[in-house]
Amino acid sequence: MSTSFAHPYTFDPKYTRSVAYFSMEYAIHQPLKIYAGGLGYLAGSHMRSAAQLLQNLVGVGILWKYGYYDQVRQPDQRMGVSFVEKVHGFLESTNIKFKIRVNHSTVTVTAYYLPPHHFGTVPMFLLSTDLPENDYLAQTITHKLYDPNPETRIAQSILLGIGGVRLLDELGMIPDIYHLNESHALPLVFALYEKWQDWQKVQEHLVFTNHTPEAGGNQKTDMRFLERLSFFGQVPTDEVRRYFQPEGDILDHTLAALQLAKVSNGVSRMHTRTLRQMYSNRPQLEPIVSITNAQNEHYWADARLYEHLRNQDDEAITHRKKHLKHPLLEEIADQTGKLYKPEVLTIVWARRFAGYKRADLLLHDLERFHRLIANSAFPVQFIWAGKPYPADYQGIGIFDRIVDLSKHYPNCAILTGYELRLSKILKQGADVWLNTPRVTREASGTSGMTAAMNGAINVSTLDGWIPEFIRDKVNGFVIPPVDSQLSTFEQDQADAGQLYDLLEQVVIPMYYQQPAQWLSVMKNSLDDVVPYFDSDRMAAEYYDRLYNG
Repeated sequence: MSTSFAHPYTFDPKYTRSVAYFSMEYAIHQPLKIYAGGLGYLAGSHMRSAAQLLQNLVGVGILWKYGYYDQVRQPDQRMGVSFVEKVHGFLESTNIKFKIRVNHSTVTVTAYYLPPHHFGTVPMFLLSTDLPENDYLAQTITHKLYDPNPETRIAQSILLGIGGVRLLDELGMIPDIYHLNESHALPLVFALYEKWQDWQKVQEHLVFTNHTPEAGGNQKTDMRFLERLSFFGQVPTDEVRRYFQPEGDILDHTLAALQLAKVSNGVSRMHTRTLRQMYSNRPQLEPIVSITNAQNEHYWADARLYEHLRNQDDEAITHRKKHLKHPLLEEIADQTGKLYKPEVLTIVWARRFAGYKRADLLLHDLERFHRLIANSAFPVQFIWAGKPYPADYQGIGIFDRIVDLSKHYPNCAILTGYELRLSKILKQGADVWLNTPRVTREASGTSGMTAAMNGAINVSTLDGWIPEFIRDKVNGFVIPPVDSQLSTFEQDQADAGQLYDLLEQVVIPMYYQQPAQWLSVMKNSLDDVVPYFDSDRMAAEYYDRLYNG
């Protein structure tokens, strides 16, 4: 690889095997808006930890001209979607150009370089088709992350996979391992087969991470549609059928990645069990191991809280946590005109708005909700934040419902612009981090990890990473499990009832009546979340269990 793009450090002997990490999104720092949510947050932390551990790894992604989208408000305060061109003056042109085939047409590709010193990452390369040599249709491939147009989405996968392999070739870098962070870059396997003409050799160099059991995140596509769009590159479609043996001429992208990777992983123990069950009729699949997601402590954790924890200074911890609320209270006042109080228990629900995450679980019984937030003896203040997919009308509908409800309560607020900056402010300011997915639907979920690193206490259903972390009433609070065989409505009803009971009978009284016990739970949470849920552990584990295997 050109010395212009080399790692700025000598590799640790444990991590010398070269790895190229392919992800559709990365959440690195607020100025680089090329991410949508949890997948990007995870990838961003991985790139930081890989650098901190002196690993021989590079990141490959896409430079999105309009990012994901900007979340704005309509005149009635409901959610709006805005696409604004992003300018990243800190990125450098690689001056590399090459061509790929999309829909049997030639598309010119370039790449930009994110130097490691800007944000403390490994070297990263971001592909773009936004070039004057391309027609407008080709340029739009890199306009919007997760474009709702199915043809554009497939073109984005071709760019990341085939274009990513071509870029590494142009750079003179032939990595030992190609890591698919989700199946978006699946076409890279066809680019490798085209070079090597050997599926077994492709398998020896491929690993795969799945991040969700949700159908929407595990794409299935008609083979003829993929063939028309050049998804398989120059590999004959009959050869693809012969190797992958798709059912009914439908290619399951996740299954294809699982079939071909030498090792795959789920992102929590619970998710790995779910993933194995999903494909239990395919016993010939290569091993699926569990590597639980994590987040970068160096970027996310409040250093002063941890300093006070090490010094066993309880008074300083309490003072610091109240101090951390002030930027959040200012943000709420600026966005909503509401003046929240630092001494009042602050409960935050913030993550991507998706139906199964149930942002509106607290609203299931409005009478009980009103009783909860109108209790002057034990006051609470609620905050919601999160970005639905711009075409997810159910998620937007939930957001708008909370907007309308919040207008009637001085202690309810919903914020827009849930990106890295706001995410950090919310986690620093929250007393409670509320996590309410339907059990088995959240593969990992990492927002609660970074919340815990800032003194917020998790109140959560037992899903994703939570069963590996939480000790009920010791370092967090568990919403008691309900029968998963119940209908969705019945599960929501039962979970809502359990949540109201938990808040009313345990969480809120403890905050006001047992401050020493509350502080103990917070301290245990701070102590338990690191080092295991720091991404340094995760990045090291990827080398130990996937790359060096």
